[in-house]
Amino acid sequence: MHLSPAPRRALAVLTLLSAAPLAAQQAHASSESLYYGVEWRFVRAGDVQANWNAGHALDLKLRTVGLVATLFKVEDSYRSTYDPGFCATSISLDLHEGRRNRDVKAAFDRAAGRSTFIEKDLNTGATTLSKEMEVPSCVHDVAGGLRKLRQLRPEPGTVTELPLSDGKKVVMARIEAQQRETVRTPLGQYSAIRYEAFLFNGVFYGRKGRLFVWISDDDKRLPVQIRIQLPFYVGTITLQLEKAQ
Repeated sequence: MHLSPAPRRALAVLTLLSAAPLAAQQAHASSESLYYGVEWRFVRAGDVQANWNAGHALDLKLRTVGLVATLFKVEDSYRSTYDPGFCATSISLDLHEGRRNRDVKAAFDRAAGRSTFIEKDLNTGATTLSKEMEVPSCVHDVAGGLRKLRQLRPEPGTVTELPLSDGKKVVMARIEAQQRETVRTPLGQYSAIRYEAFLFNGVFYGRKGRLFVWISDDDKRLPVQIRIQLPFYVGTITLQLEKAQ
């Protein structure tokens, strides 16, 4: 089994999305950790751990495990910081995927309405991409956008648009609330609303695909399952909530 670039990139997307459940904490909560398992082609492909610090910062870690790790080792760390309303102020990604090692940083100047992005190759020390651009005064990274979605609580049949940016691109992302479904996870069974976020096919990510998020239909509003459907030669990658502390 060969691990092509497509599932590698999808795992990275799931790293960001797995942060979403942390938004549902009570105001007095100082921190929370959630753990997800990633499945690809019916095998355990990876683990994701998300740590939320008092509503101001998010730390995520993703690693491949088992057979997938022997084929392609991934150890990525992601950190984002926020102003109230989940408006992004900074993004940092320490990426280690096989021989590819990158340091990525983005900063958002809300007063000036601008962002700066820089990516460096840790193997050579060279800057591989540097960019500045205009952004809305409040823009979300992908995880922050999903947190905002949880606050809005859109019902099936409605469409929500949110400004998303990674520091090098900004879009108005369309999110469709589709229907209520029952979802079974290692943590239990949930009644959930299925949402589709239209981020692939050249919108936010260039690759063809579909992204679905199931958010529990209760006061906690936990995203209990995330799924990326890629072309048939790659397949589907699913992330499920396994533990919360």
